[in-house]
Amino acid sequence: MPRTKNTAVMNWLFSFAIIVALLVVFGGFVRLTRSGLSIVEWNPISGVFPPMGQQAWQVEFAKYQETPEYQKINTDMTLPEYQFIFYMEWIHRIIARLAGLAYALPVFYFLLKKTIPLKEFGIYFLMGMLFIGQAFMGWYMVASGLVDRPAVSHFRLTSHLLLALSLFSLALWTAFGHKFGFHDTSRKIKWSLPSTLTAWSIGLLILQITYGGMTAGLKAGHVSDTWPLMFGKWIPPNLFGAWINIFESPQTIVFIHRWLAWLGLIAVPVVYYFVKKQKYPQDIQKGLAWLIGVVGLQITLGVLTILSYVQIDLALAHQANALLLLALAIYFIHRFRTLDGTISPQK
Repeated sequence: MPRTKNTAVMNWLFSFAIIVALLVVFGGFVRLTRSGLSIVEWNPISGVFPPMGQQAWQVEFAKYQETPEYQKINTDMTLPEYQFIFYMEWIHRIIARLAGLAYALPVFYFLLKKTIPLKEFGIYFLMGMLFIGQAFMGWYMVASGLVDRPAVSHFRLTSHLLLALSLFSLALWTAFGHKFGFHDTSRKIKWSLPSTLTAWSIGLLILQITYGGMTAGLKAGHVSDTWPLMFGKWIPPNLFGAWINIFESPQTIVFIHRWLAWLGLIAVPVVYYFVKKQKYPQDIQKGLAWLIGVVGLQITLGVLTILSYVQIDLALAHQANALLLLALAIYFIHRFRTLDGTISPQK
């Protein structure tokens, strides 16, 4: 772990995390507009520029017309309609390239200036590997929708999402280290109850996001537009008839995603109770009170997304708020662990 605190590095990491968050949310827009399969090749260099001229557009459109999505869903698509979805995916890839530059240029600058000591470069190198990994997974995901079905693998989509969120979380964690101090890894620090509960809450949130990714990949949000009942029942039949359903069945996956969130609504007030009881700093107590509101907002947005039959603006707000939840969870676990390593909050 790093030891050298620096305001410039902190500001860079916060800015980079925001760019990654923007990339994730815009990726959701690309998915909801069915634009992700519009560019059938991955050209890291030449792909910087869109087609120039009518002939170039016709060539690109002809490539798309050979895909399962065009042949099974968009058979009557016109060239102007294709240009719209092309540009959406093209912008998504441009943002990804800009995110790569927003990582690479500052990190090399800080290394050359020795603002980041070489011996502390490990965590920054890991960020770079995560960025490259999620980029490759993005193309691997797209490739799965170009063979025999007009949809990407929900496993690959979820992996792509989780890699991006791992990068987002690591950037935030390190930025908070530059702001509040890095943890002392040379000694074993006991986990306090709030730290432990927050860690479990983060695990629950990651599981919920995982099921959200699979819900998106299978378009399982369209299964039922009623809430709290599905198909007129609290628990529809045959949801768990086979164990594979929890990974493959749209009905089972969206059912789990619907109700898992309520555990989070319970977990956060429990953390707040113990934090208040043990007299943690006021900023943490107030922050947790706000976090309860953010969790409630997330559930509300999720319900409205269901009732609206996955209206794009509501679905994107739901996704953006999930990122805010994750950022807050990273903040609190960092603060709690920092306090675990200093003085006991009860004293």
